[in-house]
Amino acid sequence: MNLSLGILLIFGICVFGGILSAMVVKRLSIPQVLGYILLGIIVGNSGFNLVTVADIEKLKPFNYFALGIIGFLVGSEIKFSILKKYGRQFSAILIAEGLSAFLIVGIAVAAIMFHVTHSISISVATGVVFGAIASATDPASTINVLWEYRTAGVLTTTLIAIVALDDALAMTLYGLGTSFAQMLSGGNTDLLHQIFTIVFELFGSVGMGIGAGFLLNYILRHSSSQDHVASATLGILLLCIGFAVKLNMDVILMTMAIGITVVNVSPRRSQTLINHVKSLSSPIYVLFFVLVGARLGISNMPGWLWMIVLIYVIGRSAGKIFGAWYGAKITKADDVVRKYTGIGLLAQGGVAIGLSIMASQRLNSIQITETLFLGDVIIFGVTTTTFILQMIGPPLVKIAVRFSGEIGKNMTEEDILEKWKVSDVMNRKIISVPENAPVRTIFQRFQSTGSPFLPVVNEQHKLTGIISIDQIKDVILDESFWDWLVASDIMAEPPEMVMENQPLADAIKQMNQLSTEYIPVAGSHDKSILTGILDRRLIKQALNKEIITLQSATA
Repeated sequence: MNLSLGILLIFGICVFGGILSAMVVKRLSIPQVLGYILLGIIVGNSGFNLVTVADIEKLKPFNYFALGIIGFLVGSEIKFSILKKYGRQFSAILIAEGLSAFLIVGIAVAAIMFHVTHSISISVATGVVFGAIASATDPASTINVLWEYRTAGVLTTTLIAIVALDDALAMTLYGLGTSFAQMLSGGNTDLLHQIFTIVFELFGSVGMGIGAGFLLNYILRHSSSQDHVASATLGILLLCIGFAVKLNMDVILMTMAIGITVVNVSPRRSQTLINHVKSLSSPIYVLFFVLVGARLGISNMPGWLWMIVLIYVIGRSAGKIFGAWYGAKITKADDVVRKYTGIGLLAQGGVAIGLSIMASQRLNSIQITETLFLGDVIIFGVTTTTFILQMIGPPLVKIAVRFSGEIGKNMTEEDILEKWKVSDVMNRKIISVPENAPVRTIFQRFQSTGSPFLPVVNEQHKLTGIISIDQIKDVILDESFWDWLVASDIMAEPPEMVMENQPLADAIKQMNQLSTEYIPVAGSHDKSILTGILDRRLIKQALNKEIITLQSATA
């Protein structure tokens, strides 16, 4: 491949360096995706050029794979029950925010280009292309922020649906817009043929994705091995991505259709699979966004082109915010949707850059100045605006979900365990027995409590041993032992203990290592003082209750 540093070294720099940079920005309460992009800028075209434009071009197959994973996971978030409930609302917001950005950016850019070229045809052509690209929203960085902050609620659902569908709207506007631009600028194009091509790309992508989704659903239903299902999923995704690239279809739309199909046809069976793909996606996301940052080069541009960049960023942001507000208003959406959807749609990424590259190839024969062609204007303009919008977009997504109160409401069991301590779920109502308690008393305690074990304590209430059902079952068969045999005679050595202030996740690891369902809890100041019992059944009950509470709050 003749990569400048070698593919493995590039991957190592991107993944390891991206994680380190994300840790730094996270301490500043900034979304991690910004750290990945910043590292890309440092090592890429605008920095030390360790990862060159040629390298990024040769790694294009990986970018397609990353977009495919993103599309699948975005699709897995879209459930028909939600679309049925909010479909009219989503459609209104999508059309309003997409067309508003298209019109505002398109008119503004056309006005600037007319001032530069004094050509109506070239000005309108440029405005149409920039406007079409402006309608796209980056699903990857937006979804990444939502997942990072474990958000859930009506705003989160709206953002996921809009960024998923924005791709189709942007492609439609782009296809029609570039054809119109070629006609205006003197290029030969068949509008009917172009419309047919767009329809084929959109419906072909969705149709193939649905078919692959049903195939994956069949495998889910007839395979008992999660490893086989995960391998089959990656194989199907790779095949579909390959077909999409070969047939000039949309990768994100196709893989998104797979995710939508699987999660709606097999909602329960698909959850484990989706979690596996999510766990796989972490290093892929890191590498993808570092390469996005590495691609963002800012060349020496004339002042009027910087004006286009400024107008594009302001106009696109205004269009997205106003359009989302208006679409939500006319459909009487919730207040949080009206107020915050727009600022959650400002991120711009790979889709816009991809469209700009395709547009530049089709329009690069149109000369603007002695050294600048229309294709160059589109590439420079979209690349620079993407750099700016990726700096402000993800933080604004975080602000939107924070103001809406949806952060932390999509917690998994693992997330909750990381937050809790042993003291949050331990059973403090322990029934112990003194060392001199006879077997009759111990037997009565077991009958009344139903506990699988009883701790044995001395006069200072310090744990000296433990008696389980297994230990006492042989003794209770002979009633003659019941009154003279005492707890200290039959108790076992005290097991390992955990501390009240110990993280619950660490305590569960300790229980797993000991293969036990319960473990004694010691006080935070004196390790020998028994203060409670940590029972795996009670932990599970507390987790289920917390998750139900969080889900009820977002319903």
